[in-house]
Amino acid sequence: MKKVIFLSFALMLLMSSFICTAQTQKKETTSSQIEAYYFHNAARCVTCKTVESEAKADLENLYGSQVTFKSLNLEDDATKAIAKKLEVSGQTLLVVKGNKKVNLTNEGFMYARTNPKKFKSIIKEKVDKL
Repeated sequence: MKKVIFLSFALMLLMSSFICTAQTQKKETTSSQIEAYYFHNAARCVTCKTVESEAKADLENLYGSQVTFKSLNLEDDATKAIAKKLEVSGQTLLVVKGNKKVNLTNEGFMYARTNPKKFKSIIKEKVDKL
């Protein structure tokens, strides 16, 4: 009898765990806020700074307050938690909506300095899909 009660309790606990997880995931996918993050190191080159400034300006120009932009130094302790959550370990330009992530790092470093118009069009194309 004790085994039956114990197994019933364990099963109920397990089921409630799945329900909580499903509800948490549902909240993440329904988030309508789009956030852009630019993770960088303390020592920065001209291209790194240009990627940040172009991305920020393009997002503000295209979406106004619909998209928030945050520049975060990976070497700051306060940044480490968000970097871990988003699975970022190096310089990264990331646009996030709920649990969807769009990595624009390569495009940023290829076009921010040499072809800013193309970079802006890529940002628009990728963010519009979110």
